[in-house]
Amino acid sequence: MKKYYLPFLFLTIFIGACEVKKEEKKPPNIIVFLVDDMGWQDTSLPFWNKETPFNKRYHTPNMERLAKEGMKFTQAYATPVCTPTRISLMTGMNAARHRVTNWTSQKDNIHNMEKNHPTLEFPDWNMNGLSSIEGNKYSVYATTLPQLLQQSGYYTIHVGKAHFGARGTIGENPLNLGFDINIGGTGAGQPGSYLGTENYGNGIKRLEPWAVPDLKEYYGKDIFLTEALTLEAIKSMNNALADKKPFFLYMAHYALHTPIMADKRYLKKYTDMGLDPIEAKYATLIEGMDKSLGDIMDHLKEKGIDKNTIILFMSDNGGLSAVARGGEKHTHNKPLSSGKGSVHEGGIREPMIVKWPGKVRPSSTTDQLVIIEDFYPTILEMAGISDYKTIQKTDGISFKPILEGKNISDKDRSLFWHYPNEWGPSGSGIGASSTVRKGDWKLIYYHDNERFELFNVIKDIGEQHNLIDSHPQKAKELATILSDYLKEVNGQMPVHKKTGKKVALPIDALKIK
Repeated sequence: MKKYYLPFLFLTIFIGACEVKKEEKKPPNIIVFLVDDMGWQDTSLPFWNKETPFNKRYHTPNMERLAKEGMKFTQAYATPVCTPTRISLMTGMNAARHRVTNWTSQKDNIHNMEKNHPTLEFPDWNMNGLSSIEGNKYSVYATTLPQLLQQSGYYTIHVGKAHFGARGTIGENPLNLGFDINIGGTGAGQPGSYLGTENYGNGIKRLEPWAVPDLKEYYGKDIFLTEALTLEAIKSMNNALADKKPFFLYMAHYALHTPIMADKRYLKKYTDMGLDPIEAKYATLIEGMDKSLGDIMDHLKEKGIDKNTIILFMSDNGGLSAVARGGEKHTHNKPLSSGKGSVHEGGIREPMIVKWPGKVRPSSTTDQLVIIEDFYPTILEMAGISDYKTIQKTDGISFKPILEGKNISDKDRSLFWHYPNEWGPSGSGIGASSTVRKGDWKLIYYHDNERFELFNVIKDIGEQHNLIDSHPQKAKELATILSDYLKEVNGQMPVHKKTGKKVALPIDALKIK
C-alpha cells in the first residue's frame, strides 16, 4: 500500500492547487455606489489637505471605513448636472460627444428655461437620453457598461435612480440598457417622497410624476427610501449568489436630491447642533446614505464575499447650493466655489473612493485627475473583460494603474466639460459654457457673452482669481486644446439670438491683449 501513498498525495496536492487557482480566477463582484447631488464637502471624510467645518458637521463613518480599506481620490470629476454624468458612466463617452448635455425630462422637449432664454438659442441636444436601439431621435445609441458585463456572465442589478432617458423613451427603463433587475429606476430625476408613509409618492397625485416604483412591500411603513432601496439591493445580491453568478450592482441612491426631507433616525443630533432646519434635514440624508454604504459592506462580509468585491463610491455632480438649501447660497461646498449646475469646482469635483481587495493599498490617497467616463474602461478591466467592441467611440481612460499604485503622469491629459444648455439658477460658473482642465490650470468659456475665466486650481482652489489677463499664453494654449476637442467631437454650440450667429469656438473668441 505504501507505494501508492506518494502518488496519491501528489494528486491530492495537484487537485487542491487547481481548485485554488480556479477560485482565484473567479470574476470579482462590482458595486458602483453613486450618490445624487453629493458635494465634495458633504462628509466627515476630508478630501482636501485639511479638515473643514463641513467635515466636522457631517457624520459618515462608513465612508471613512471605506477609505481606510481603499483609495481616496481628491481630484475626481463628474459633470455639473446628473443625466450627462450617468450617460458618461454607462457609455465611456464625454458629454460633448454623447450630446446628452443636460438633464432629461420630457420626450422630444428641451426645458422651458432653454426655450425662453433671452439671448441664446440652444441646439437640439440628445434630450431623449440613452438608447439601445439605433435611430431613435435625440438619443445616443451606445453599447452600455451593464450590457458588456451581462454578456460576460454578470448578474446586473440596478437599484435606485436611473434618469438615463426622458419619460416615454426606451432609455427610461434600465432593463432596456443591459440590467437584469431594475428596482426603482425611471425617467424621473428625483423621488416623489422619501417616506414610506407616503408610499414614496405613489398614489399622491401631485407626486405621481416622480413616484418611485417597485417598493410596495414598504408602503405605509415608517421606512425611509434610502433604507428600502438598500434592503432591496441586499436581496438582489443574494439572488445573484444563489445563481452562483458574479454581480454588478449599480446602487444609485436618490439621496441627497431634493425634496430635502428628514430621515428622522438622525434628526435630533443635527437640530441639537443648532443647524438651520433645512440643513439639519440635509445632514440626515447624508447620514442615511452612509448607513446604506455600511449595511452593504457588512452584508458582503457576512456572506464571505468582501474579499472578492470591488466598491467604487462616487457622486453624479456637486452639492446643491444655488437653490433649496438653508443659509447663504453658493457657500455649501466651501472652500470650493459654487455647486451643482456650475463648472466651478463646487459643481464638478466629487468625493470618490475605490476599494479593491488585494489590489488597492488600504488608506491610500491619490491626487491624479479622473473623470466620470473613466469608470467605463476601468470597470471592464477590473472584470477581466478586454476583448470587447462598442458601437460608440469612447473617451474614458482606465484608472486601474492608479489603483495599483503605479506612477502615472497626467500632466499631458486634458479633461473636458461641455454644457451648451441652461440650468436655471444663477451664480459663479453657472450657464452655457465649455471648459478644459490641464495640469494645474482650468479655462472656462461662457457662451452667452463669449468671456473667459482662467484659474490655477492648485494655488486657488476657490477660483477667486481670474488670471485671463495676466497669463494670455496659458489661456491661448488651453483655448486651442478646447477648440480642437470641440471640433473633433463636433460639439454643439448655441446661437446668439440677436445676430443669428453660432457662438464662436474658444480660440476664435479669445482676444489676447
